[in-house]
Amino acid sequence: MGHTARMNPDDHASPRERALRHVASLSEGTPLDPSLRVTLNFHPDRLLAGRIVLAAMAGDGVYLSQFVTGTGNGGLTAFPGGDRWRWESRIFGGAYDEAPPHERPVYGALNFRHRTTGAAPRFGSAHLRLAATVLARTTFCYPDSFFEPSAFGTAERMSLIKLAAADDQDVLDDYVEAQVHGPVLLAGHVEAVVLDPSHRGTEVEEAARLLPCPVEWHAGFRLTVEELRRHPDYRGPEHVELGARLAVDSLLDPRVLGEAARSGRHDPQALKKVWHYVARFGAPG
Repeated sequence: MGHTARMNPDDHASPRERALRHVASLSEGTPLDPSLRVTLNFHPDRLLAGRIVLAAMAGDGVYLSQFVTGTGNGGLTAFPGGDRWRWESRIFGGAYDEAPPHERPVYGALNFRHRTTGAAPRFGSAHLRLAATVLARTTFCYPDSFFEPSAFGTAERMSLIKLAAADDQDVLDDYVEAQVHGPVLLAGHVEAVVLDPSHRGTEVEEAARLLPCPVEWHAGFRLTVEELRRHPDYRGPEHVELGARLAVDSLLDPRVLGEAARSGRHDPQALKKVWHYVARFGAPG
């Protein structure tokens, strides 16, 4: 009598299903409060293929991962063999190793502190607030995946909030990272796009009005040069001086930095450090 091969339940599972199952096996804790939301912070006025990011988003109707766009506000290592690729291979048990770029997760954070500027403003002044239905296909880690974390969570098994709340982190590092598996469609998966008021009356607002989701505004990031100069050691005095040169009427805000970024006259990594100053010391409230 011949032997029937035993089928592995993962044989016909999608990369997304395998990734979710793998992270669940590493997680512990009680179910997540369903009123909490995942937010995706980004800079809406940076250029992507000749268009500002928000206009490209409006045209695509979907939020795309760094593996697809080749852009981002953190490290740009989303390519085979790069740091992001290796992190995902480890964190998701190799589920996406052979997957096309558009199937990979997008990154955000769990807004457990209920910040009006989104859970991780270090990555941008604007954010998408995702619908509750997305939580079931989201995995979490603490700290950021850049640090090769060993603590993971899902909506059904979440102990990371307690870890993050007890940690003495800088405000810009104080978030539980979220990885959303499957597409993030602007129509259906997004409750609102939330913008900085410095973008009122600009092409950012025009693009936002084309999105199939509500537009909201937070109170705004604003940093005076006087306050900027009080923190030379935060990201370095050279970035303080760059910020002081870029300031308009002795103020820095997301619109000013966006214009500087689009000019192409400044090192993007240096501008990122100046943004960190604005996000850290010029946050509303």
